[in-house]
Amino acid sequence: MQERVVEIILYLVSELRSNKRLSDVDVSSLTRDGYTQSEISSAFSWLFERLSLGKSMTDVTSGASTSHRMLNDTEKMVVESQAYGYLIQCQQLGLLNNIDVETIIERIMMAGFTTIGLPEMKSFVAGYLFDMEASNGQVSLGMNDTIH
Repeated sequence: MQERVVEIILYLVSELRSNKRLSDVDVSSLTRDGYTQSEISSAFSWLFERLSLGKSMTDVTSGASTSHRMLNDTEKMVVESQAYGYLIQCQQLGLLNNIDVETIIERIMMAGFTTIGLPEMKSFVAGYLFDMEASNGQVSLGMNDTIH
């Protein structure tokens, strides 16, 4: 499940933000929380790919990118507060930028949902992140894929 990989990525990025190196992150806690080795490996691979492209996940962002898009009245009726909070968390941790947030909100509204809760938002964000990487020519392993 891509949503679970994104949860691991969020955990790893928050650890990086607290001045830890990836090699210092305790992955045994992830295993105890029920994540599989494949999910953990996929999250590390995604993060390493992103960092190798020069995309920083730990820099303090500039004022322009720390602005938050406010939901209009119609969007507030569709996007639940927990779901919007998750979207903002992803933005603040550097997984999404302002344009990504706008695109996700637009897709939700155009899809005609009556409400979007946290589980649906996690699916939207995961789908967007992995679709974005695939469209940039990045190759991501599936949950059951291995390299020989």
